[in-house]
Amino acid sequence: MPLTASNEIAIGTRAPAFQLADSGGRKHGLEDFAGSKALLVAFLSNRCPYVVHIREAFAAYACEYAAKGVRVVAINSNDAAAYPEESAEALGKEAKQFGYDFPYLKDGSQDVAKAYGAACTPDLYLFDGDLKLFYHGQFDDSRPSNGIAVTGADLRAATDRILAGQGSPAEQKNAIGCNIKWLSGSEPAWFGAKVAAE
Repeated sequence: MPLTASNEIAIGTRAPAFQLADSGGRKHGLEDFAGSKALLVAFLSNRCPYVVHIREAFAAYACEYAAKGVRVVAINSNDAAAYPEESAEALGKEAKQFGYDFPYLKDGSQDVAKAYGAACTPDLYLFDGDLKLFYHGQFDDSRPSNGIAVTGADLRAATDRILAGQGSPAEQKNAIGCNIKWLSGSEPAWFGAKVAAE
């Protein structure tokens, strides 16, 4: 299957503001996460095999690091009209089934995905306590077909560096996965330009 790689985003970029609702209609904004030691903004999907492959380990990461002062927020920006399994209602079911103990928000307009430069799912943005980008890369080396165990090693290592007061990782491997399912006619300039090899 054709894969999409995450865009290059400059380390130190400030997290764009957002105001999005979860499946219950409750609004969440970037300001709600102020004061945390780190914030992970994750663009996810309910159907992409690359997210399905890591979702349980991702939920475990979020639970483990929440105890260390790290917050997580997930955003689904896929076109729900074309893909009903990506609807706001479906997000609530996904979160409950897989133990997502963090807000899972619907970006129906896709404006937030565009503001972040998100290209694929999963697309992971780890910000430091000042909400400046510290890590933008893969969860780990595991893929649905390569037989490597899912550990979250890359994201965990980056998060540990924040908590230890160290600098950003020198190497940050691009995330790869399914492209965000853009609304017809409103695809961003980078759509289709970041094809990746598995």
